[in-house]
Amino acid sequence: MSTFAYKALDASGTPNRGEVDADDRKAVSGLLRERGLIVVDIEEKKAAGDVGDLLGRFKKVKAGDLTVATRQLSTMISSGMSLLRALYVLEDQAENEKLKAALVQVRKDVEGGMSFSGSLAKHPDIFNQLYVSMVGAGETGGILEDTLRRVADQLEKDDSLRRQVKSAMMYPAVIGTFALVVLFALIAFLVPVFENVFKDFGGELPPITKFTVWLSDRVTGQWYIIFGLMFAAQYAFRKWKKTDAGQDQWDRFKLRFPFKIGTIVQKVALARFARTYSAMVAAGVPMLEAIDITGKTSGNKVVEKSMERVRDSVKGGGTIAAPMRNEPKAFPTMVTQMIGVGEETGALDQMLAKIADFYEDEVATALKGLTSLLEPLMIIVIGAIVGFIVIAMYLPMFSVYDQIK
Repeated sequence: MSTFAYKALDASGTPNRGEVDADDRKAVSGLLRERGLIVVDIEEKKAAGDVGDLLGRFKKVKAGDLTVATRQLSTMISSGMSLLRALYVLEDQAENEKLKAALVQVRKDVEGGMSFSGSLAKHPDIFNQLYVSMVGAGETGGILEDTLRRVADQLEKDDSLRRQVKSAMMYPAVIGTFALVVLFALIAFLVPVFENVFKDFGGELPPITKFTVWLSDRVTGQWYIIFGLMFAAQYAFRKWKKTDAGQDQWDRFKLRFPFKIGTIVQKVALARFARTYSAMVAAGVPMLEAIDITGKTSGNKVVEKSMERVRDSVKGGGTIAAPMRNEPKAFPTMVTQMIGVGEETGALDQMLAKIADFYEDEVATALKGLTSLLEPLMIIVIGAIVGFIVIAMYLPMFSVYDQIK
């Protein structure tokens, strides 16, 4: 069986494109006529090579591309277009090759009788558990277009939050990299010049100069050991962080990090948690499933474990807010109180949306403050590095000058 790309016209004369799997062109033509389409062109697609398939696995679908596709799908369905026809249009417009290939497979599965959410679940690297569950709830409740709009809003907000954090961290990252380059250049090229001068002086070098010369010898003569240790440390850290205990310890450490970074990490986790939970409750996802998925997609082990206790509490007939009060580092009093009020009034999704809006604004404000704090701090660090090297190199000269006097 081969894959054929076709062009056709429907009864109203609207162009229609897509792909079908069939034995030959004749079978494709018959299948299209059964759908009421007038065949314009049929072309057999060549199978992608192994190298192409392998490279395709490493491609990513950007959050922006997925958001636009989801919002377009919601708009087309709300205008009265059938899901299948909307998927045909969507796959034709998709510019990202990986997303396009996934949409083709989703459309084929839907044509074969599979549910839309079930076909999305076959592509977890593009459509995560949150996406699939919300779509499934929308299908069940007959409000797929509204649910897709909520999914698009959720993706948009999450991407905006992620871009804010990345943008704020860009300046410190650039300055930190520049500081390391300056340090390496001074130690590798400047210090050896002074070292030859020091040999002519003779005598005992000051401790600070000895350390700088020793560091220069290691960098110029044994640089491979230093880089090897750096890569080994990075590899060990990543392996440790992937373990459950390591991830839990690292996430708890991030919440306590100084310079208000821990506070920002907490606010980011709370904004993501509240936005995800609100979207799932509003979409009609069953409460236990919503709690479970919210914890797994929060990005913080402290929140995830707290949500596990929330799930146990709800399963046993308890409240959502009660277990959260035991984690004040993750959930401040304001959050637990607002969630408690939301439970009592039946407006939990609205309360969670307000919490998300509040903490997203807080994150934006806190990131501006952090950037203002880091700018002078990074300048001081660079000045300290350069000053240390300069003092270490000129101190022996001052000693010789004192001896001459």
